[in-house]
Amino acid sequence: MKILFAASEVAPFIKTGGLADVAGSLPAALAGRGHDVRVALPLYEGIGDEWRSQMEFVTHFDLKLAWRSLYCGVFRMERDGVTYYFIDNEYYFRRSQIYGHYDDGERFAYFSRAVISLPGVLDFAPDVLHCNDWQTALVPVYLLEERSRCPQLAETRSVFTIHNIEYQGRYGADILGDVFGLDRGYLSEDMLGYYGDVNLMKGAIFAADWVTTVSPSYAQELHYAFYAHGLEGVVKRNEGKLTGILNGLDVALYDPAHDQRLPKTFTPTALSGKKACKKALQQTVGLREDDSVPIVACVSRLVKHKGFDLVAAAVHDIMAMNVQMVVLGTGEWDYEETFRQTERQYPGRFSAQIMYSAPLSGAVYAGADLFLMPSVSEPCGLSQMIAMRYGTVPVVRETGGLKDSVQPYNQYENTGVGFSFANIDRHDMLHVLGGAVELWHTDKKAWKGLQKRGMTADFSWNRSAGEYETIYRRVTGQEA
Repeated sequence: MKILFAASEVAPFIKTGGLADVAGSLPAALAGRGHDVRVALPLYEGIGDEWRSQMEFVTHFDLKLAWRSLYCGVFRMERDGVTYYFIDNEYYFRRSQIYGHYDDGERFAYFSRAVISLPGVLDFAPDVLHCNDWQTALVPVYLLEERSRCPQLAETRSVFTIHNIEYQGRYGADILGDVFGLDRGYLSEDMLGYYGDVNLMKGAIFAADWVTTVSPSYAQELHYAFYAHGLEGVVKRNEGKLTGILNGLDVALYDPAHDQRLPKTFTPTALSGKKACKKALQQTVGLREDDSVPIVACVSRLVKHKGFDLVAAAVHDIMAMNVQMVVLGTGEWDYEETFRQTERQYPGRFSAQIMYSAPLSGAVYAGADLFLMPSVSEPCGLSQMIAMRYGTVPVVRETGGLKDSVQPYNQYENTGVGFSFANIDRHDMLHVLGGAVELWHTDKKAWKGLQKRGMTADFSWNRSAGEYETIYRRVTGQEA
């Protein structure tokens, strides 16, 4: 099967969040299953020379976007069995940040037009065009007309993945023709029209042949206004073509048995190396070296929807437990300041690392004992999976991918990989966290069982890729 995957960020080339991890891992997993997979992404200024030196120039062409005729260059690179096409236009993409510009709507309309033009320019006829989030939401919309204009797209079907429905690409209606190059008919209720505005994600949900989200529970949550940010009715009308597929994890990258960044490697059956990782973490973040207490960790953006109202309100209750705690991340000022003050109140027991640091996050995952993730909303989440890979037991709120990936501990059947609570309530969080801390102190055998089950759980992309493969076969009529 021929698959053209489009995303606004792709790891390891450029990354701001989880979308890049998916776009960097899923195509390779699909290629490993025998498919011809190609990925399109913008050639941003932030893509480094180590990658640019491996690219080859393919072609350039004049791209039509509404009344504009624009340069579009295409560079090519192969990696892990996947062909990557980098879309070059310095006016749109030579900027210090990849998002947050006044003309983001125009920038990603340009990118979407480039994606829909690639098959004709390269004489490549994809069976499936897989797009992701609002930045590529116009691709399924453009495909509706381009199927009849471009022979290479005549049989192409589209799949659109919602990674986070909070960001929808909403603009005033006057942008429709002047920027997007679409006529007023697309403002209909069954397409882009949204309370007099244009909503790109809404249009993609209607236009795509299939829609996926990044976990089964998130797919169900999107039927409710609390999670859907105004699109619950759109989701309900399209639920017959909606599927939730839990994201996978790069298990080769996150492997404590071979991770040379660790002070000492370890495995599910030989966990002694984790003690060295814990000691190193304590030294790095200024915690007292003490193996007789568990370390509770948070690695996250410090924002409300990640549950930090609960953490900030309960931090002194957490410190009243026999624990140490480290918080790593940046975000809203009030949370940052709360944790700075907490560090001053509990020297050697609480560490506030108000920064973004990939190396330090790796040290936290490997050295901590408990990973606290009380998100109000979490479409999928990778942190809980990474923590489990490194023998750090998660405590999560039952939402989205957290609910799907963290089976709660059952002391009677000796099952589960972590702890969970349902309500957005600090008392519920404290009750469950307290139970986890007590188990760490009182039952080392049960704790090691939790660690082993989490470390050996199958979070590989191969499982998820198989589910996407099923969707692709369904929309193209190739079902067995």
